[in-house]
Amino acid sequence: MAKIYPVIMCGGAGTRLWPLSRKAKPKQFHALTGAQSMLEQTVARAAHAGNLDVAAPSFACALDYAAQVDEQSRAAGFAPLRIICEPCARNTAPVAAIIALEFEQIDPDGLILLLPADHHVEDAPAFWQAVEKGAQAASQGHLTTFGIAPSRPETGYGYIRKGAQVTPATLAVDAFVEKPDHETAKGYVQSGDYFWNAGIFLFSPRDMLAAFKAHASDILEQSRAAIDSSEREGANLYLDAKSFNACRSESIDYAIMEHAQNRAMVPDMKIGWSDIGSWEVIAQRELAHSLAKDNDKNAQINDVMMVECDGVYARSEGPLIAAIGLSNVTIIATEDAILITANDQTQHVKTIVNKLKDDDRAALL
Repeated sequence: MAKIYPVIMCGGAGTRLWPLSRKAKPKQFHALTGAQSMLEQTVARAAHAGNLDVAAPSFACALDYAAQVDEQSRAAGFAPLRIICEPCARNTAPVAAIIALEFEQIDPDGLILLLPADHHVEDAPAFWQAVEKGAQAASQGHLTTFGIAPSRPETGYGYIRKGAQVTPATLAVDAFVEKPDHETAKGYVQSGDYFWNAGIFLFSPRDMLAAFKAHASDILEQSRAAIDSSEREGANLYLDAKSFNACRSESIDYAIMEHAQNRAMVPDMKIGWSDIGSWEVIAQRELAHSLAKDNDKNAQINDVMMVECDGVYARSEGPLIAAIGLSNVTIIATEDAILITANDQTQHVKTIVNKLKDDDRAALL
């Protein structure tokens, strides 16, 4: 089987996890679901790859985060193979093009596993079993993605509609579907034909470059120019700012996956997957763990005291949090800000962040 090259995308500001997630240190660098940061957990997952031939991880990140990426990757046990430093944010399509160009030179017969840094996976061995299933389709020329069987009518995720059989373990992708409203999502769950889009991709450099030539040649050419004008230092590739800034900002889903015909999906990954995208997701997870562990109805992280509370998730990165008589509330305290929100209203955190921007309170962002 071809060698697999994990490339971890460390972009995203994580504004829905304010006030902990900030521009200087976004959510992927924080420990939100255990002792390790989200990035460290993603890197450490490679230790459970079994018999698969998996290379040391590579990364795509903002230039300002390169040092944190290197430090946390080494803390998780792996020196980075490549750190692709982006001078500005241009979404995931230019990243995919640059990675395909770079790894075509490193190992044209290898497979690139492109995945986010901020997803939680409970069962790492099962994750790599799913990757092994996808590798068969990817080695046959398919741009392969991964689906999660929906456990609820989630309106915050994109969906993948399944198609015909491709290999014994993979299906064709019939369509990528935008985030639905609640009633549409209910229909998706009931039909059994749809899976959550996990945002993980497995492909050969040659197949991805062919897809870019067919569907997004402008992004490919600007990405090539950014590499050609880049500087290298050790594992770090510093993309040329002028060329990369000229790239069209687009996601790999829109630019490539929605148009390509050679698409495959590993359906129904049973890996304990969560997209750690909001305090509500974290609160639900931590409250469920507390209830299962010792029948505690609250979740307390660091310096927290509670009296007569129920369903409260409280996390302090600074001052003591003392809560009395509260129900179904999330409290996040840092040295300079406190967030208090109903558990089912955390989607509005981004509104607070936007208001801080409007009020020119950059020190809190």
